[in-house]
Formats: sequence, C-alpha cells, structure tokens
Amino acid sequence: MSDIIQILPDNIANQIAAGEVVQRPASAVKEMLENAIDAGATHIQLIIKDAGRALIQVIDNGCGMSPTDARLCFERHATSKIRQAQDLFLIRTMGFRGEALASIAAVAQVELKTRRHADEVGTCITIEGSDVREQCECACAVGTSIAVKNLFFNVPARRNFLKTNTVEFKHIEEEFFRIALIHTNVAFTFYNNDKMIYQLMVGNLHQRITALFGNSYKERLNPVEENTQDVQIKGYICKPEFSKKTRGEQYMFVNNRFCKSYYFNNAIEKAFSDLLPEKTYPSYFINLTVDPGKIDVNIHPTKTEIKFLDEVIIYAILKSAVKKTLGQYTLSTEIEFNTIEGLDLNPAPAPRGYVPPSPSVKVNPNYNPFKTSAFTDYSQVSNKAWENFFEPSNAAGNSNRCIIDDDATQQELFEKQEKADDCDVEINYSGVVQVLNQYIVSAISSGLLIIDQQRAHERILYEYYSQQSIKEAASQQILFPVQCSFSAADAEIISEILPDLRDMGFEMNTLGSAVFVATAIPAEVKESEVQTLLNEIVEDYKNSLMQKFVDKQKSVALSMAKRLAVRNGKKLKQEEMQNIIAQLFSCKVPNVSPFGKKTMIIMKDNDLTEKFK
Repeated sequence: MSDIIQILPDNIANQIAAGEVVQRPASAVKEMLENAIDAGATHIQLIIKDAGRALIQVIDNGCGMSPTDARLCFERHATSKIRQAQDLFLIRTMGFRGEALASIAAVAQVELKTRRHADEVGTCITIEGSDVREQCECACAVGTSIAVKNLFFNVPARRNFLKTNTVEFKHIEEEFFRIALIHTNVAFTFYNNDKMIYQLMVGNLHQRITALFGNSYKERLNPVEENTQDVQIKGYICKPEFSKKTRGEQYMFVNNRFCKSYYFNNAIEKAFSDLLPEKTYPSYFINLTVDPGKIDVNIHPTKTEIKFLDEVIIYAILKSAVKKTLGQYTLSTEIEFNTIEGLDLNPAPAPRGYVPPSPSVKVNPNYNPFKTSAFTDYSQVSNKAWENFFEPSNAAGNSNRCIIDDDATQQELFEKQEKADDCDVEINYSGVVQVLNQYIVSAISSGLLIIDQQRAHERILYEYYSQQSIKEAASQQILFPVQCSFSAADAEIISEILPDLRDMGFEMNTLGSAVFVATAIPAEVKESEVQTLLNEIVEDYKNSLMQKFVDKQKSVALSMAKRLAVRNGKKLKQEEMQNIIAQLFSCKVPNVSPFGKKTMIIMKDNDLTEKFK
C-alpha cells in the first residue's frame, strides 16, 4: 500500500492558516489596527469600501519598517515580540506585524508602503495570494500604510459565505470600537465608502465613550476604580435605568486588550442584581490590569479569551468594586438624604407621665364571607383565586386551530402568518370583564375566553405596522419639534430605516451628522417617548441583524408593537377591552403574539365543571 500522508504546498497551508485568523473582513481590521497600535502610532486611519470586500486600508504614523522587516512580516511564523517560549506568557503588546499579515496576504491582494523616520525613502511591496509580485523603493510618509484589496479573491467559497454589507460593516465597526475605546491616547479616523463615520481626538476614556456612543452617555456613566495587589480596575458602568435589551455595550479589557469573559461578566451582573428590569443587561467599559505572568492570552487564535491564575479573587474584587460604585453614585444621586430646610422632623415632646394607648382591632362578628351570591364583579375576586382559576388545561391547546408552537422562531412565525386560519368564536361583548388588570375575560358559547391584554395588543399593533400596504400610518404633527441625538453608528441605522419609520408615522429630518428632528410622530406615541422609542428600535434592529433577520419593516414593526402595546397592570375601560377583542380576531394570527407567546386560552364548559368536583 502506498504512502498517503503528504506535506501540503505552502500556498494551501497559508490559506488554511488564514482561515483561523481571517474569518471575515472584521478579522483583518482587528489585526491591522492592533499592528498600528504596537507601531507606536498617535493617529490611525481606517478606510473600508464595500464592507471590506473591496478594500480595507489602515494608515498609521508609527515607527515604520526597514526594507528587510517589510518583506519578512509577510512570512509565516514571523514575529517581533517572541524570542523564546517563555515570552508567550509575558505578552504586553498587541502584536507588531508578522503572523497575521501572512494569513491576510494568503487570501487577498495586499499593498504595503512603509518608511522609518531615519530613512529618506520608503519601501513598497505588492503581494497577491502569498506571492510577492513587486518590492521597490517609493516616496511615502513616515509610518505604514497597508491596503488589503479583494479579500478572499482566491477562496470563492469563503467569499460567498460572507453576510450582507450591513452585517459585515457592523462586525467591522465592533472591532473598531474594541480598539478605539481603550487606546484613548491615539486619534482615529474611520471612513466607510469615502464617508467619514468617526473622527476621534486624543482624550480620556469618558470622552472616548461619548464620542463613540453619543453625548447622551455623559450623564449615564459612573466611574469604577479599585487598586489591589491582584488587579487594578478602572472604567465606567452605566446607571441601571439605562440597561439594554442586549449585551452589545459590554466592553471588558485586560491589560488594554479586549476580552470576552462570561465569568467576569457574571460578576458585574451579580452586582447589578435587583436593580435591573427582567431580561435587561448592564452596560460597562472596564479595564483590568493584571500581572502578565498570571494570565494566558494564547488559548484562542484571536486572543479574546484569557485564562487567569487568580480568577476567583478577581471575580470577588470586581463584583465589590461595581457594587461600591452603584451604592456611591446611583443611589446617592436619586435620593436626597438632607432634610428640607426649616422642616422639623423631631416628634413633639409628650407631657410628663403620658402613656400612649394600645392599638385596637375592630371585628364584625356578624360577617359571613359565604353569604353573598355568585360573583357578579370579577374584578373583586382575589388574585390568588384567579391564579388558580387560570391554571392551564390541556384542552386549551386544542381549542383552536391557529395556535403556533411557542418555540417557533420569529422567521417561522412570519412564514406561517399567511397560512393561519381565522378563529370561529362567538363572543359575548356585553359580559367582558378585566381580571388582575392583565386578563380580559368573556363568556363564549363553549366556555370562557381569557386574553392576555398586552400580548393581544402587541399582535394587533404588529400586524398594523407590518402591513405591506401601509403607506402612511396615523400621524400627529407636533408643535415643538423633538430633537433626537444618536451615536454615529446608530445615526447610520436611523438613516437606513428612515423610509420605514416614515411609513409608520414619523416625519424626521437630519440636523447634523448624528442628530434628527422629528416634526410628526405616530398617533400612539407621546413626545416625551420619541427618543426612547427610537433608541429601542435601533437596538432591536441591531439585534435582528445578528440573528440573520434583516426585514427592516418587520423589525421596526416589532419594536413599535413592543413599545406601544398596553401593559399588563393597566386598568382598561369597557370599550377598550371590546376593541382589543374585536381587533385581535381580525388579525391573521390572533392566537400568538409577534414574540411567539399565546395571546389567549379557552376554558371549555367541561373544564369549568371539573374545577368544582
């Protein structure tokens, strides 16, 4: 039998190695920005076109490279920071050229121009798929410019698996944030398709956060700082009332390198426990400074996961530091502990020998709780009684053909809408009552219909706003236009979904690069809610991008339905309950909310009979 093990050619081996480092355009951006940081640059430009497919260029004013270094940096296993194995455990830098550039050059067309301060001319190298096509002297500025063109041109399968430009741009932007946030001593400029998106000046972390996420963050941030022999903690957390529905704004750094740590993330969330609404997450920007000898950054190819020697100790210190900040800033800014001037809260002195009387309890001995007839006002029934009454029964699931499995994905729900059958239920509108300020109850021919008012209203609003035939929803002109500010990234999203917002009743115009002015809003929206509603729409849209669901109209409709729906706990008038029932049964999918939850259950006569046996 002949030998079957062979040594791969260099070009194939390089492409395999590139797959570990360069998974998408954002991977190349990360490596190139980190190289520029380690080159000592004080100003870095990032230029991308076609979401990185056509061009990724990073220009820095760092130390530059000699002609020899410029050529060697594209070789496999080339590095400027490792001389012996022990150096792997003492890494303090991001990585200066080498290794990553070899992987990038294996799957792209690369042009490098570099010059040191001491050199009169620079070096230009052109590489295509690991093959050096040209190396020559050139006139260029001090520093380094690396242009990566036609990424994955020689690996069409990998190129075909890239997502839409919107999704790939969001990944690039996220990598940019991870670098720019922590390196506040470096100025950054970010261009997308010849348009400047960010221009960041040198400053402190607070200034950098507000430059990236918007001026509204100035009042949201509280500082966190703790110095111990095991770890130094410094950064900011956002106040609990500004929590997010996603984990997007959680940035943790270790020795100025972005790190993903579910363990330490848990420490921060534990510190916020009991302060956050359900299913919301805190935002934070925190850097941990740890002895490099006590961490291992080489357990993951991208070095975003780090192993700690003293992680239990750091966990406790981090949790305590965040708790201290929450107690020191969040609570003290909301509660004034000083008494009002001129108000004497001391009790009046009692006369000598005065003894206050003991409290008494009056009891009606003639009261009989079973004397009343059958319930006529359902709103007076105790909560506990109704909780037992609403216990789910198996029959409820079979009472209607339109029920969709709660575990269905959002996309499946959209696909099933057109196929759903109408529900044939005869409703007694005159006997509609509200229970627990949450459920709408009505007698029907086969028993009792019980509707969750919030879920039902979400379904009604979602189908209204997601109708393809809607051109202009009910809108109200506002006397004083509302000015809304966003971060540069969020402003781009608002611009992208602006046609859909206009279809739903918003009339907005741009005022500067990241400010919009609303002159008309949907009829259901209050002027004071406009900024909050738009923020939530943007957050939901960003989340839908990551879930591969990018129907802009449906994404905005979901946000509108979630935000504007009547909440459980709100007392409804008789006509409001009747309207919800009527509109719900005119929906295509009345039995399920747009988020996959049941809007109603039906308790049949025999189920009620069983309850009293």
